[in-house]
Amino acid sequence: MSYTTENIKNVSIAGHGGTGKTTLFERLLFAGGSISKPETVESGKTVGDYALEEIERKISIHTALGHVDRKGKKINFFDTPGSSDFTGDVILSFRACEFALLLVDGRDGVQIETIKLWRNLEGRKKPRGLFLNKLNDDRADFNRVLEDIKEKLKREPISLAIPMGKGASYKGVIDVLNGTAYLVQGDTVLEKESPIPEEYKEAYKAAREKLIEAAAEGDDTLMEKYLERGSLNPEEMHTGLIEALAENKFLPVFAGAAAVNSGLIPLLEFICDVGPGPLGFKDTIKKEDGTETPMAIDPAKPFTALVIKTAYDQFSGKLSWIKVITGKLSADSETHNVSENKKERIGKLYTSQGKKLEEVKELNAGDVGIITKSATLRTNDTLSDGDQNFNFLPLRLPEPVHSLAVNALAKKDEDKLGEALVRAAEEDKTFRYQFNAETKETVISGMGELQINIILDKIKTNQKIDLETHIPKVAYRETISKKSGAEYTHKKQTGGHGQYGKVVLEISPLKRGENYRFVNGIFGGAIPKNYIPGVEKGVVEGMAHGTMAHYPVVDVEVKIVDGKYHPVDSSELSFKLAARNAFREAMKQANPTLLEPIMHLAVFVEEKYLGDVMSDLSGKRGKILGQDSVGGIAEISAEVPQAELLRYSIDLRSITSGTGSFSVAFAHYAPISGRIAEEVIKARESFKITETEE
Repeated sequence: MSYTTENIKNVSIAGHGGTGKTTLFERLLFAGGSISKPETVESGKTVGDYALEEIERKISIHTALGHVDRKGKKINFFDTPGSSDFTGDVILSFRACEFALLLVDGRDGVQIETIKLWRNLEGRKKPRGLFLNKLNDDRADFNRVLEDIKEKLKREPISLAIPMGKGASYKGVIDVLNGTAYLVQGDTVLEKESPIPEEYKEAYKAAREKLIEAAAEGDDTLMEKYLERGSLNPEEMHTGLIEALAENKFLPVFAGAAAVNSGLIPLLEFICDVGPGPLGFKDTIKKEDGTETPMAIDPAKPFTALVIKTAYDQFSGKLSWIKVITGKLSADSETHNVSENKKERIGKLYTSQGKKLEEVKELNAGDVGIITKSATLRTNDTLSDGDQNFNFLPLRLPEPVHSLAVNALAKKDEDKLGEALVRAAEEDKTFRYQFNAETKETVISGMGELQINIILDKIKTNQKIDLETHIPKVAYRETISKKSGAEYTHKKQTGGHGQYGKVVLEISPLKRGENYRFVNGIFGGAIPKNYIPGVEKGVVEGMAHGTMAHYPVVDVEVKIVDGKYHPVDSSELSFKLAARNAFREAMKQANPTLLEPIMHLAVFVEEKYLGDVMSDLSGKRGKILGQDSVGGIAEISAEVPQAELLRYSIDLRSITSGTGSFSVAFAHYAPISGRIAEEVIKARESFKITETEE
């Protein structure tokens, strides 16, 4: 069945690990009639967790897509992972949806990942709501968690559902918008509509009044009517809520216990009647001249779409998830891959319920669907009708924080390993793979130890490859701290034409980060102009391996001031070799210094771990730049040498009992000396430079 843009809703279900996202996803599909029987995560049969690694570990690793039809509207739900190791799949769902639903545990309240996801949504100005789950637990406290939300997220929560009882006395929820109660019937039966019990009517009236106030905030005219009459009629309230939520002016909070099918119908009704749809929402394009501009989701414009995810299925092959931004894509048609500048033949189109693909004839603007077995499509590719010359901005993904060097034990398996790593990096764009020519290692990087271990385990199992891993080497640099000069004459006679070139160089330090500058100071023709490029080539070759530990040299100005040539024996090669050796001689006299990469680190931890984390960073030669605490969650900003952070994901998990998280980015290079420098130099003693004279 094809759905028009005004009848489509896209909702991302996200939250801290263990809050019940996959269970809610499963039960919403059940409540919406898409599946006949809900399964538990423990059974390994849920729609959302269908990959072998998810079933074995009982956690979500990949985003799953499912949908329900309610009142003729299609609601696409994205079931996302809770671990920060798989944040890339959460971000793709945020990009594809117009409404995000964050799950909050009714016992534990707002947690670290909740806050990080909230910040991401704030940056996107994305409409969102909260679902307070597991309210049938004895430790759950609805009102306490509401206060926790207010304190930590700095927003006033507006209850769309309120619980009736807690723990063993939990009966269900009251739908504040529609004025009815829903009673729990059990874990395999849908909740039952009922009149609001007398003892909850006062709580309902108070919640209803707050909801009317939130609706009045959506429109100036409605606010005037509210101030005049002290209320709004149901139609006005409905209009106000739609406008207020689309502009992110209020925070709807739902209540329930997904495992026993409680709170599902009020949530579905709200999404269907009030939740924002794609019509009019904007994505961002980048034109050929580099300018960025918003593009509204619009069915009337020519076709465009963005590839938001790539997956590989053992039966269906390569799956390319697309979000249609404008126009319509039909099955058995031809489109244009703008990113690759290639025609793309579209065969069948699908939507999905987890791993089950459902064939559709077309996808309209705002919808999300799947193209199978495309050889060329990749995540972040832009598709169009052929007349568009822009690309949609790629997904905004965080930088990897954990790296390992990896190699196959058998040399014959190296190519197979490389192919598997390329595929893994295409499936998860937060996973990186590259060969570091400087350290001669294949280095893989990701968001954490769990993510990388799962990827490697999958490769070992599927490809039958034995692997070994180790901590990657750090990319140190060398520089100089004072001016110096040197000359070198390259002279060689082998019969016939010889080789001759004399070079006089002066070198001096540059500011950190300026890297390299070459200055031609030759006057009077001491070296002909046609040999100067050879001199610079020699300098660049000399900088490739410094004189302390053979690391690349940076932040140096090199000036050629004099030299001598021979009319027969001189050549560009002669001057290249002379310059290379002159540079190295000059560097030895310029007080060479080792540099190490310094990283900017942002750590998120519960306040009770703050002292231990800061003490650990100090022991890692870290410099604390500042800290900020909000509602019991602390953010520490620091600069720490990269060499000290190679196992930080493991260290932080140990310190914080698995609750802490962090982000890391390159900051700058800084000098090292003493014992640390000696250890670095000693570790490079076996390094061999292989150079030829061509």
